[in-house]
Amino acid sequence: MKSREGLLRLKRFQVEEKRRQLTQIETMIGEFDKMSADLDSQIAFEEQKAGISDVNHFAYPTFAKAAIQRRDNLHGSIGELKDQLAAAELSLKEAQEGLDKAEMLDERDGGKAREAINLERERMELQHQRSMIG
Repeated sequence: MKSREGLLRLKRFQVEEKRRQLTQIETMIGEFDKMSADLDSQIAFEEQKAGISDVNHFAYPTFAKAAIQRRDNLHGSIGELKDQLAAAELSLKEAQEGLDKAEMLDERDGGKAREAINLERERMELQHQRSMIG
């Protein structure tokens, strides 16, 4: 019985850990999206200030070029994080299914155990009544 309780605790912990990982990845994607949008604004401001929007122009702002590179790197990281997110979602689903199975087994076996305990109580009550009569 204790091993079953330990297994359930382990399964629950695994599900919660997977949820935390999923949330962390989602948060990182959101932060990277925000950083990318900020860089877009900075690039647009620099282009407006210089009056040049052609990246290949010799006088294109160096800051804007660097910001474009950082933004592109962020987009690459976001793509990788989205792959990790899909894997984390699958892992969470599998962990949740494992927990669901373990809980169903526990309920089924717990029901059998309760039934056995009740039968044993009834048997003991009958024995007690017989000993009182006879």
